[in-house]
Amino acid sequence: MKTKTLVVNAILAALYIAVSFLIQPFGFTNIQFRVSEMFNHLIVFNKKYFYGIVLGVFLTNLLFSPMVPYDLVFGVGQSVLSLLITIFAGRYIKNKLALMMVNSLVFTFTMFMIALELNLALDFPFLFTWFTTAVGEFAVMLVGIPVIYAIHKRVHFNKLL
Repeated sequence: MKTKTLVVNAILAALYIAVSFLIQPFGFTNIQFRVSEMFNHLIVFNKKYFYGIVLGVFLTNLLFSPMVPYDLVFGVGQSVLSLLITIFAGRYIKNKLALMMVNSLVFTFTMFMIALELNLALDFPFLFTWFTTAVGEFAVMLVGIPVIYAIHKRVHFNKLL
């Protein structure tokens, strides 16, 4: 890994952690609005952002989660699975906005993993929890599309790495 890729991913992970810390109470419940999830859209511009996103999720869950062991397995697993699906979809979908929408849907659908986690750890009802976590994820990811795309127009995420 090039030094530049390592540094950019470290900064991304730090940003993910900082934003998660600011909204901490809303990032770990059955109704989740983890604003830092909008960084997941960076995968659309370059698959090398995978490392920074996953590291950010891992460290955020390690530092702030009230259910660390569960979140390290299910939370990180959900991010890894979703990002890999989006990377695969990116081979066929070249329009960045369309791929960001697909990314939003993938992350929303895979919230079943978080619902399963909350069901196992806290005995929350699975289907209702999947619905509430998916709604929160979809809202954050949807708001993230114009935010990340507008920043991309100025920063050019595809050229940073």
